[in-house]
Amino acid sequence: MSDAATTVEFVIPRYAGLSLRAWRTIGLVALAAGAIALPFLVSNYRVFQFNMVLVYAIVLLGLNMLTGYNGQISLGHGAFYAIGAYAAAILMDRFGWPYWATLPVAGIVCFISGFLFGLPALRLRGHYLALATFALAIAMPQILKYKHIEHWTGGVQGIVIVKPDPPFGLKVTPDQWLYLFTLGVLVVMLVIAWNLLRGRVGRAMVAIRDHPIAAEAMGVNSALIKSLTFGVSALYTGVAGALGAIVVQFVAPDSFTAGLSITFLVGIVIGGIASISGAIYGALFIQFIPNFADQISKAAPWAINGVFLLVFIYAMPMGVAGFIRMVIGKLMRRLAPA
Repeated sequence: MSDAATTVEFVIPRYAGLSLRAWRTIGLVALAAGAIALPFLVSNYRVFQFNMVLVYAIVLLGLNMLTGYNGQISLGHGAFYAIGAYAAAILMDRFGWPYWATLPVAGIVCFISGFLFGLPALRLRGHYLALATFALAIAMPQILKYKHIEHWTGGVQGIVIVKPDPPFGLKVTPDQWLYLFTLGVLVVMLVIAWNLLRGRVGRAMVAIRDHPIAAEAMGVNSALIKSLTFGVSALYTGVAGALGAIVVQFVAPDSFTAGLSITFLVGIVIGGIASISGAIYGALFIQFIPNFADQISKAAPWAINGVFLLVFIYAMPMGVAGFIRMVIGKLMRRLAPA
């Protein structure tokens, strides 16, 4: 027994008397505590900005499943974001639904839309698939303005949503409550994605991305997995779109241009391809860097934004998540006992 115990202690390094798993647990608890306390430490405008970070993180999580883990490039997720936003807005404005009940409906509608769009897209790969999805992003604002459905969508005027009040008489502001609600949804989506990607379906997604012929030879139903991945990715984006509409309190066709889809793709590249935590880093980038660039130069904010983008790409070619993993790995190797 003593020899076995000695062997285990030698194999599993300890840092400051704690195992690596214990340090990870401490880090997650500290991160969760900081995220919960954040809306009570900053102004309402900052709470709104961080709320949008959480919304974008859900989008990037879904898009990373499709592009990072399954290898399908999409430039049309702004369209699914719009579908989710309008589904929530119509249900709340026309039918008086509670805001929380619109999320599963928006997710289901976008899952069906993504799955059906993924079926014909099975014949497309690489830049051809990217162009097909980009066409969807370009067409979506015009579809929302179509006169025969403007009774539901509000046409070019859009739909105004009333911000929900905190439930149960909680002594928080509506912005703080929406932040905590969105944070809870993000945690649930992260747990689902974590289990999905590390299970059989996730391994099949990665196998199709890396070796499609070998995956099919091993019995993987490539067509079904690709279509389901597209549907699940659209589901995540639809839920985020519904949350985004509730937070912003307004939806209009011109809010969902093709540039939004490109922004989402930039987010997963900056955050880290095929990385769950990269969704958070990418969301922080696409929310705060454009604002920071606008503060630096009112005349050419997009030029400053482009400079930041190039710096991130050259300095962190594996994304922010990959860079952080590399730094932590080097630090752990230095601290580990010989």
